Amino acid sequence: MRHTRAEVVKRAIREFQLLDRLVGGLTVAEWKRAVPRSETKDPWTVKDALAHITHWKAGVALSARGQRRPPEERKLNITDGNHLVYVRWRNRSSKEVLSWHRQVHVDLLAALREAPNTWYSRRDRGADWPFDLDGHSAEHRVKDIQRALAKRKTKAR
Repeated sequence: MRHTRAEVVKRAIREFQLLDRLVGGLTVAEWKRAVPRSETKDPWTVKDALAHITHWKAGVALSARGQRRPPEERKLNITDGNHLVYVRWRNRSSKEVLSWHRQVHVDLLAALREAPNTWYSRRDRGADWPFDLDGHSAEHRVKDIQRALAKRKTKAR
């Protein structure tokens, strides 16, 4: 399937806005809320889910620039890669993670705008490509973050 820069940028912006609205005004307690499911054995919080989403979006920016991931990430399977992200970000503040999420979005948009047209139009791209920009983010936004926050509101009643 062929994609266009405009379509990919639009999808990235739309998902970022949905996610940012959800996490932008969280309380300290909400950031620490455990997500109801995790793809890893690590005990993710809302903050960890956002760090996970952001890490994979940053990888798309690297790809758009024709750059590779750091050497320590290249041979890891998805579970080990997710664990590495968890270890890197679990002791950082929610403020740092939120700032990184916003910084990566700005960098990602720049990378998408700079990427050559050929990066978008390769025939081997599936309908959900680049998944880490919107589909992956949306899955974690809905299944992890929204559910964790809904549980919080239910318990408060």
